[in-house]
Amino acid sequence: MSRPAHEILIRPVVTEETSRLQFNPGRIRTRHQDKELEVRPRYVFQVARDATKIEIRRAVESMFEVHVTSVNTMNVMGKQRRMGRHVGRRPDWKKAVVTLAEGESIDVFRGE
Repeated sequence: MSRPAHEILIRPVVTEETSRLQFNPGRIRTRHQDKELEVRPRYVFQVARDATKIEIRRAVESMFEVHVTSVNTMNVMGKQRRMGRHVGRRPDWKKAVVTLAEGESIDVFRGE
């Protein structure tokens, strides 16, 4: 039995780089072959560490009612942090970059 979507998608990752991925779709020229490529909007989410690409795709499609064309995942290693002389570690987490079908979008701040 599959898990609910809110257990798979933990939160959206909102940074300058992820904003650029969302809001700059269109055409780009490649450097080497003088071709134009279609760039679709991509959204980045923190997901459960044991979630698969298929589970992530289904969770995004059911939660936001969009069509997902691809899902790329990566494991992000937590960094060491110091508080005075005490050393701690931030937790490891998993990141998913979701590409949507042409003409579709997600309002990350409202959840639609």
